Parts: sequence; structure tokens; C-alpha cells
Amino acid sequence: MHSRKSRRLRKKLYLDEFAVKGVELDCNLTCKDESELATIMDDFFVYVDTLSLCIGGGGDLTSFAGFISSHERYGSVTESDITNISNWLKDQNTVSEFNIGELVDANYGV
Repeated sequence: MHSRKSRRLRKKLYLDEFAVKGVELDCNLTCKDESELATIMDDFFVYVDTLSLCIGGGGDLTSFAGFISSHERYGSVTESDITNISNWLKDQNTVSEFNIGELVDANYGV
């Protein structure tokens, strides 16, 4: 469907080979207080940043939900990034359960 569009237009619209992929994340937390929540969130944001990714979302003492994407203009989250994030979350005492979704188009949700 998009192949009839020029390369320039596909790039401008983030289509086909220029699509940006990201993942949704849901976590169940066992934080006792706001301080513990702030610590785990700060540590997680720093870790995600070291992978050249960014995350947006929110939550409370019992859960957190967000969307992870790349810092790069045409960059995408990779399967390796998903594995690294999963391993990091498994090592955290305050994360009781988490689910990382499938890669989806960050601009069009497909």
C-alpha cells in the first residue's frame, strides 16, 4: 500500500523502512512507600537511557505502565533491547510481575 509513495514521503511519514518501533510495558510493583517507588523508577529510567531508549508512562506503588521507544529519530527498539530490559526487571526485588508487548509502530500503533 505504501510502496506507491515516494521514498521522500515514506521517510517524512515514518512509513515502511522508516517506521519507528516501540513496545508497551506493564509492571506490577511491591513498593512500600514513595521513596522506594522513586528509587526503582529513577534506576529504571537511567537503565533505559543507557540503551539509547526513552520511556513515557506513569503509575503508583502497585503498578507502572509505559511505552518504550528509541532516542534516535528513525531508531527502533530491538529484540535485544527487549531481552535486556526483561533481564533487568527480573533482577529487581520490587517488580513482582511484568509484561512487555510486541513491537508496534510508535506513530501508527500497527
